[in-house]
Amino acid sequence: MEKSGKILIIDDNEDVLFALNAVLNPFAEKIKVSANPEKIGYYMEAFHPDLILLDMNFHKDVVSGKEGFYWLEKILETDPDAIVILMTAYADAEKAVQAIKAGATDFISKPWEKEKLLATIFSALKLKNSRRQIENLQMQVQSLSNAGYPEIIGKSDVMLDVFDMIEKLSATEANILIIGENGTGKDLIARAIYHHSPRSQKVFAFIDLGTIPETLFESELFGYQKGAFTDAKTEKAGRMEVASGGTLFLDEIGNLSLQAQAKLLTAIEKKQISRVGSTCSIPVDVRFISATNLNIHEAVYTGQFRQDLLYRINTIEIHVPPLRERGKDILLLAEYFIERFSHKYKKNMQGLSSDARTKIMNYSWPGNVRELQNVIERAVILSSDKILKAGNILLQTVERKKENETLNLSEIEQKTIEKALKRSDGNLNKAAELLGITRYALYRKMKEKIRYL
Repeated sequence: MEKSGKILIIDDNEDVLFALNAVLNPFAEKIKVSANPEKIGYYMEAFHPDLILLDMNFHKDVVSGKEGFYWLEKILETDPDAIVILMTAYADAEKAVQAIKAGATDFISKPWEKEKLLATIFSALKLKNSRRQIENLQMQVQSLSNAGYPEIIGKSDVMLDVFDMIEKLSATEANILIIGENGTGKDLIARAIYHHSPRSQKVFAFIDLGTIPETLFESELFGYQKGAFTDAKTEKAGRMEVASGGTLFLDEIGNLSLQAQAKLLTAIEKKQISRVGSTCSIPVDVRFISATNLNIHEAVYTGQFRQDLLYRINTIEIHVPPLRERGKDILLLAEYFIERFSHKYKKNMQGLSSDARTKIMNYSWPGNVRELQNVIERAVILSSDKILKAGNILLQTVERKKENETLNLSEIEQKTIEKALKRSDGNLNKAAELLGITRYALYRKMKEKIRYL
C-alpha cells in the first residue's frame, strides 16, 4: 500500500508513542512523536501534519488545570481545519460526543484494536485529502467563472488572419505565444484560443507575471505549504496546480527574470511542481498560452530571455496587430464602445459625426484598443449630445514619432534590420534574404549596433 499523509502523535506515555509509531510507520509518509504537548505549536509550524493523534489526559495537566480538551482548543485556534483524533484510556459515549462537539474529527480508546485504529486513521487522512481537493475545485470553479467568452471585434484582413489561426488551432493543445503591443487585446485572443480548444470545458487560470514581485513568483505559480513563510497561515495551491487538466495564461511572460525563467522551464519540462516549503512533487498537465509585448526574439539574442524556454512556449506564435494597422476596425470598435457605455451611463448616444470619424481614423492610437476604449468612455460621459463630435474626442497632444521622420542613415539601417528580424521570427537566413544581403553581412551589421552587442 502506498504511504500517505504526515502524522503527529502527542502522548506522555513513551510506550504508547513507540507502539503507535511501529503500527503506523508502514502506512504513513512521515511520523513525528512527542511526549510534550507544549511542542504542538512548534510541530504544526515546522512539520505541517495532515493528522494529529492527541492524548486527552496528560498527567501534568491535572496539576496545571489544563486537562480535558485544552490542547485540542489550542490546535484549532492555530488551524481551524486541523484533523485531530483524540485518544484516552477512559472511553465512554459522553466523552466521544464531547470530543466531536469540541472539534475533534474522531475518537480512539486505549488500548486500541489495530484494524479499528487503522480504519480510523485512513478515514481521517481521506477527509484531509478531500478537503484539499474541494479547495482546489473551488479555485478552479472561480477560474472557470472568470473565463467568459470574449467578444473580439474586427473585419480587417489582419484580424481575419488571426481568427483563421485560432480556428486552425481548435484541434490542438500546443503551447501558444501571443505577441503584440500593450492594449491590443492579447488576453482576449488567449481566451478565444481557450474557448476553441479541446480543453474548453476545463479550467482557465490566469497570472499576470508583469505585476508579481520576484519574491512571490514561486508561491503564486507553484503554491505553498502552511508555514513556508511568515504570512503562510494555510496551504495554498499555485496557478499551475489549479490549471492542471486545463489551460494557464501567462501574461507578460517577457518580464520574468532569468532565474524565474529557469524555474518555469523546469516545471514545464518535468510536468511537475513542488509547493514552496514542500519536498513532495505534484504532477501537472497544463496547456500554456503566453503573451508579451516584448520583441522576444531580440530578447533571446541579447540574452534577456532563455531560448530553450521560448522553444517550450511558442510551438505556435500569433502576432496581434496594433490598432493603427487595422483600418476601419477602429470605427467598428468605436461604435461598439459607444453602445456599451451609453447603456452603462444611461445615455442615448447614436454614433459619431463625420468629423469625429475622420479624427479617429487619422490618429495613430499608441495605446491601441485600450486607449480607444478610454477615449470613447470619457466622450460618452462628458457629451450632452446624441452624436459625438470631433471636439468630444480628446486625444493625446504628443503622438508617437513616425519611423520615417528620421533621416539618419544609421538609425534607418538599424530599424530596417529590426523589421527584417521581426518578419523572419529571428531567423538570420530569412532576414538576410529579405534585406538582400548575405547572412555574414547581416551578422556583421548587427554587431556594429550597440543594442546588439
